[in-house]
Amino acid sequence: MSTWTSDELDRIGKAEELRIASVRRDSTLRRPVTIWVVRHGDDLYVRSVNGRTSSWFRGAQARHEAHIEAGGVGKDVLLVETDDMIDEIDAAYRAKYHRYAESIVGSVVSPEARSATLKLVPR
Repeated sequence: MSTWTSDELDRIGKAEELRIASVRRDSTLRRPVTIWVVRHGDDLYVRSVNGRTSSWFRGAQARHEAHIEAGGVGKDVLLVETDDMIDEIDAAYRAKYHRYAESIVGSVVSPEARSATLKLVPR
């Protein structure tokens, strides 16, 4: 497995939004969706605000692989489900997106969204 470069971490971590296209069972890409991304240390995380039942999250479960684009970086990634450091990831979302209304930020730190946390691992 490869690791993120410092430049990739900085550019993706600072990006307002990330486009993610998960890989279907037949290796083709699904239509990309736009979501928020946060950096915590040397890792990047995304969440489904609608939890595990959202269509893009269920699609991501087929192969746990995707292509992402953010901050001028395009990268193929593994999607690793995690429940580690959930409070720290919440804090990262609140810090990065604090200028949005609490009702909006609250949706990405809700129990449903927390249960659909994915770590992005470059491949």
